[in-house]
Amino acid sequence: MLVKIHKSYRYVVAICDSDLLGKKFEEGKFQLNIKESFFNGEEKFKEEVLEIMHDLIKEDATFYIIGKESVNTAIEAGIISKEGVKEIMEIPFALILL
Repeated sequence: MLVKIHKSYRYVVAICDSDLLGKKFEEGKFQLNIKESFFNGEEKFKEEVLEIMHDLIKEDATFYIIGKESVNTAIEAGIISKEGVKEIMEIPFALILL
């Protein structure tokens, strides 16, 4: 998974499955655009991503999560539920505002 942490007045954490970087998915009027400028961060193992999620959830971070592995990791971390996941062209994604 790729993790990029943007720092502004709050942390914005972009997490995506590595194989989705640079791709665009469209379904009707909806689209997912996994732009390199936003999502291209450091490659991390699942355990590292879980740790980042647990640490930054305490900081009221915003999370943008795209891809099966990334979304499942967020569910495992307890920051989203399965009901909070949407899909475009069978690509799961979630936006978490804490």
